[in-house]
Amino acid sequence: MPETPGYAEIAAHFRRQIQDGTLRPGDTIPSYKEASAQFGVAHTTVNRAYRVLKMEGLTLTKPGVGTVVAAPASNNIGTRVALHAATGSALDRGESSRILEVGTVGADALVAPRLDVAPGTPVQVRRRVVSRGDVPVHLSSSYYPAYVIAVTPELQEPVSTGASRELAASRLGVAQDQVLEEVTSRLATASEKDALGLTAAEVVVTQIVRTVSLEDGRVVEVAVKVAEGSTILRWTTSLRAPGTEAREGVGDA
Repeated sequence: MPETPGYAEIAAHFRRQIQDGTLRPGDTIPSYKEASAQFGVAHTTVNRAYRVLKMEGLTLTKPGVGTVVAAPASNNIGTRVALHAATGSALDRGESSRILEVGTVGADALVAPRLDVAPGTPVQVRRRVVSRGDVPVHLSSSYYPAYVIAVTPELQEPVSTGASRELAASRLGVAQDQVLEEVTSRLATASEKDALGLTAAEVVVTQIVRTVSLEDGRVVEVAVKVAEGSTILRWTTSLRAPGTEAREGVGDA
């Protein structure tokens, strides 16, 4: 770090501490005054650094407490597709995936209509928990129809591929086209609380049902993601009109 760091270096310092677990969810980070003294910079520099951390979903402001580390954030599918394209893995820095179950199940009332199969039709399921810095972020159950398993038999093995959906689309020779994400809240089941390390008697979770379609209209995956209610779920949606390019010098609206 430079002798007199700028806001980016200060933000990077705390970002590393959050990602490596030195600072845990709920921990308070230094006040503006403390950070100004620690780094030898003006309050405005610290304020700018803390704004970056807040915009990244790493911290939040608690009245009467100060700036605290937020609960783990769970990236959406668009971010994970971009990560896979850039790094070859859909997992973000500091994330790990642990397989809990791989097997064949009958498609239930939630999964069957989204895979366009009759209830009870055998489908492949892969359940896994994704953690960041050893803290569970979300539980995900992915369901695949028979034509996907026919070309990607690896999905029947209890080994993390890091990009199961991308592998299936590649083998089928058809690109991913769109995703429908349906979000709701409900109480966690006993198995979900166990997987996510939740101990309260009743815990509200956020459930995202994700249906991913290929360019030929077939569904490549239906995934049910469950995260503890305070987990930050992040989306970025382009508001540009089709066919337009980003313009330089245009301020935020």
